[in-house]
Amino acid sequence: MFSYSVDIADEAGCAAFVQMLDDRHGGVDFLINNAGRSIRRAFDNSCDRFHDFQRTMDLNYFGCLRITLGRLPGMVKKHKGHVDSISSIGMLTHAPRFSACVASKSALDGWTRCASSEFADRGVSVTTIKMPLVRTPMIAPTKICNNVPTLAPEEAADMIAQACVYKPVRIATRLGIFGQTLHALVPRVARIVMNTTFRMFPDSDAAKGARGEKARLSPEAVAMQQRMRGIHFGHPARAGGSGPGCATAVRLQPPWMPWCCSSCWAWPPVWRNPT
Repeated sequence: MFSYSVDIADEAGCAAFVQMLDDRHGGVDFLINNAGRSIRRAFDNSCDRFHDFQRTMDLNYFGCLRITLGRLPGMVKKHKGHVDSISSIGMLTHAPRFSACVASKSALDGWTRCASSEFADRGVSVTTIKMPLVRTPMIAPTKICNNVPTLAPEEAADMIAQACVYKPVRIATRLGIFGQTLHALVPRVARIVMNTTFRMFPDSDAAKGARGEKARLSPEAVAMQQRMRGIHFGHPARAGGSGPGCATAVRLQPPWMPWCCSSCWAWPPVWRNPT
C-alpha cells in the first residue's frame, strides 16, 4: 500500500505526481477521480463570492482533468485501464443551492462521456457514479445534515468498488434517474418542485456568514426529506445493514419505493460484507 498527497489544483504538482507514478510504479491500472469540493449556498449569498465557482472548477474539474490526462496515455499504451469519475446526484436532479458544485461536476461529466467514446475500443473503460451526499467533514458546516441519515463513507466505497469490478457506463440511484426524467419530460413541473424545496430548506449558518444560530426545519421540510432521500436538500439516502457477517444490499431508494423496483434501482447492485 502506497500513499501520496498532492494538491491537484496545482498544475506543476500534478505533473510531478504523474511522473512520479510512472517512475516508481509504471503507471496505474485504476484511476478514481474522487477529490471534490461541494458548496451549498443560494444565489443571494453568492453574488460577491465568485471565488466559490473558481475553486470548485479548479478542484472538481481541472484537477481531475490534469491527473486523468496524465494517466490515460499509459493506459492506452498498455491497452488496459479503468477510470471512475465520481459525479453527483445533483447532476440529475439540479438541486438548488448547489450551482457551483453541479456546474463543475457537469464539466467533468461532459468531458468524461466524450472521451470515453474515444477509448471504448482501446482497452480503457470509464464509469461515472452519480453519488448521493456522503457524511464527511466537508458537510459539517451544514448543520441541517447533523440529524438526518446520509450515505456512510463505507457505503460510498462499496459503490466505487462495484464500479471497478463490473465497469458499467454509469451508476445512479433510481431517484436520481427519476429526477433526470422529470426534468426531461416536464421541465416546468420539475422547476416548480425544485423551487418549492428551495423555499423549504434554508441556507446553512456558514453559507449566510452567521454564527451561533440553529437551523430549523418546518414539518413540511422534514416530511420532504423523508420522501426524497438521496437528493442534496440535506437528506441523502443511507442503506442499513443487519448483524455481523451478513452481506447487505445497499439499496439507495426512498421508503415509499416498492421492493419490486429494487432490481432496477442501481446497477450493478452494491453488496457489503461487514466482516
